[in-house]
Amino acid sequence: MKTLVLGAGIIGISTAWHLLERGHEVIVVDRQPDAALETSFANAAQISVSYCEPWANRSAPWKALKWMFDKEAPLLFRPQLDPEQWRWCLKFLAQCNDAAFERNVQQIVALGAYSHAALKDVVRATGIEYDRLERGIAHFYTDQAAFDAAGHAVDVMRRHGVQRRLVSRDELLQIEPAFRAYGDRIAGGTYTRTDESGDARVFTQALARRCAERGVRFLYGHDVVRLNQAGGAIESVAVRARTMGGAGTKDLQNLAADAIVVACGSYSAPLLRSVGVHLPIYPGKGYSATFPLLKAEGAPMVSTIDDGKKIAMSRLGNFLRVAGTIELGGYDLSLDSPLARARCHMLSRRIEEILPGVCDTRTPEEGGNPQYWTGLRPATPTNIPFIGRTRVGRLWVNAGHGTLGWTHGAGSGKAMAELISGERPAMAFGFLGMDAPRRGPAATALAA
Repeated sequence: MKTLVLGAGIIGISTAWHLLERGHEVIVVDRQPDAALETSFANAAQISVSYCEPWANRSAPWKALKWMFDKEAPLLFRPQLDPEQWRWCLKFLAQCNDAAFERNVQQIVALGAYSHAALKDVVRATGIEYDRLERGIAHFYTDQAAFDAAGHAVDVMRRHGVQRRLVSRDELLQIEPAFRAYGDRIAGGTYTRTDESGDARVFTQALARRCAERGVRFLYGHDVVRLNQAGGAIESVAVRARTMGGAGTKDLQNLAADAIVVACGSYSAPLLRSVGVHLPIYPGKGYSATFPLLKAEGAPMVSTIDDGKKIAMSRLGNFLRVAGTIELGGYDLSLDSPLARARCHMLSRRIEEILPGVCDTRTPEEGGNPQYWTGLRPATPTNIPFIGRTRVGRLWVNAGHGTLGWTHGAGSGKAMAELISGERPAMAFGFLGMDAPRRGPAATALAA
């Protein structure tokens, strides 16, 4: 069976690998010159099965209102003259209740556990190295009230089989001694030993090379121009090489396949809408900074979440990756606006507060070399991605993973390949276009 995968991030490359494992002929198309150069490029580096609570909860609307005028807010809503943004927000509000939260957590955890096992299988089969640290993930609180409330999140995760547990400040500092200088401001935390961290870009690019060695055809530097629809199915996909510089039809290649998988992250939604498939996937702009280490012995080895600023930090060899914040404001990727600079500088300032002198957080003007980055996280109102078959023939989708693309990537790719091969993935998850198990009434309506 010939399958065309649109998108070469962690989702697309994982899909290609697992299709290849099942004997498919695979072509991957991406506009970038290599794999993992967009949303998968510089994320938080966490494989966080246990830290996957949906954004939508009973307190989210009030927090979003409170944060609207704070440039450093963890979640910043920037209203646009965009009907898709407002439709997405209304569906998000419909998920801000306890019943929806519990239902959504169940599926997110199921996909996370399935994906973590799939990732381990791929690593064993390929031997890929990617600054992997199997030290778990910790989460510390600087606010006593927030720590007191953390027990509820722990109970929710444990009900779904995740061994996340509350830890005192002293135990947290035993788990990760790097935070001792900041310890008097830590109220306590949580910890999950089974989680891990690693560089998503390095992994994805290495897996893409192995795919190419085994026969996957890569069309890097190619734009997807349109999906050619005929008779209720996708007949072919029109692509154009960016280097050609042309805009005429003579420059187009029309690629036909038995199955077409849209795995274009946030850009999946407009592409799917062009053929009448409407899925609520909206970009959430996230930021990261990668700092060289000045004192490697003082840097954390356990990937950690700072609840005060809602940022994650992960050790990647001789660097520290710090990432966080979500900005709902369209497809803006600028890093030089006043707002973007404020959010980047917040990451630098916070690291100096928590780990003083450990990283080189100087700006370029000060002689430093911080690697700031921004990417668009493809968010759904439920935080549950869309994986499965659309109502248009030959057209499949694997998108909407939000902040959990790295956590869910391997399993999403495996599940997609299984579905295309006529198999049923062994997990309780509501796959698009499948009869059961369903996502539940509210989530099913999202895909309508």
